[in-house]
Amino acid sequence: MDYIDYYKALDITKTATEADIKKAYRKAARKYHPDLNPNDKEAEKKFKEINEANEVLSNPENRKKYDKYGKDWKHADEFEKAGYDPNQQQQQRTRQQSSQGYSDFGGDFSGSDFSDFFNSMYGSANSGRTQSKYRGQDFNAELQLDLASAYTTHKQSLTVNGKNIRITIPAGVENGQVIKIPNHGGAGANGGPNGDLYITFLIDNNSDFKREGNNLYADVPLDLYTAVLGGEINVNTFDGKVKIKVPAETQTGTKVKLKGKGFPIYKKDNQFGDLYITYTLKTPMKLSDKEKELFQELAKIRNHE
Repeated sequence: MDYIDYYKALDITKTATEADIKKAYRKAARKYHPDLNPNDKEAEKKFKEINEANEVLSNPENRKKYDKYGKDWKHADEFEKAGYDPNQQQQQRTRQQSSQGYSDFGGDFSGSDFSDFFNSMYGSANSGRTQSKYRGQDFNAELQLDLASAYTTHKQSLTVNGKNIRITIPAGVENGQVIKIPNHGGAGANGGPNGDLYITFLIDNNSDFKREGNNLYADVPLDLYTAVLGGEINVNTFDGKVKIKVPAETQTGTKVKLKGKGFPIYKKDNQFGDLYITYTLKTPMKLSDKEKELFQELAKIRNHE
């Protein structure tokens, strides 16, 4: 596999923050997504590269290993146990080069502890040693849903690293929430376990409701006559209409809680948040002459009290 400079793949510098990495990944993922570049092998290759780069750099521990060991970052733990320091080895190779030259492999480690270490890690045709097992890379993906889809538990298919998988999305998933799908990441090496898949949900709210956690909020217009005299009105909730009573002399801005009419609570069956509605007074328009006359009489009565 060719070496990929993860920072270059995301077009960022080594000083990039976590927010910079996330922003760069989203921008690149949108640009090279297979759905937007059908039958474009180069875009598909680039999409895989930026996913791989994000999987490593978005994980602080893996990024630290990558910054220190480069393309061999997966073997960082083995390097650490063996006391291998790439910076010290580079200095040693520089000194060897100035005094005795290099072998074709960039230095002579024969007879050193590192020869045994590298043979045990990568194998040797003559050593007969068993190669170590390594866990596969974790994958990261984004999945866009509208608010209505997030309201119910459902199954959905998505393509990750060229493979189609079908997952169950629990009702109540939130915008920005990340869930883990075990063993759906990169394949392990030498019989090692697969990595995991981490899915970030992006919820597009195109409804009349504002969502905050498990609660929903909405403005409800109230006509003048019902506000003054009281009555009953039908109110939209996320799963249908409900009839509620309005007390006489209700003021604009009055808030009412409809218990259990909010959003499903994640992974808690039949449990919901609340719906909070705010009344906004709707002034009547295009009054008839008779209506204007009656309002004038009401105004006179009110002013003489």
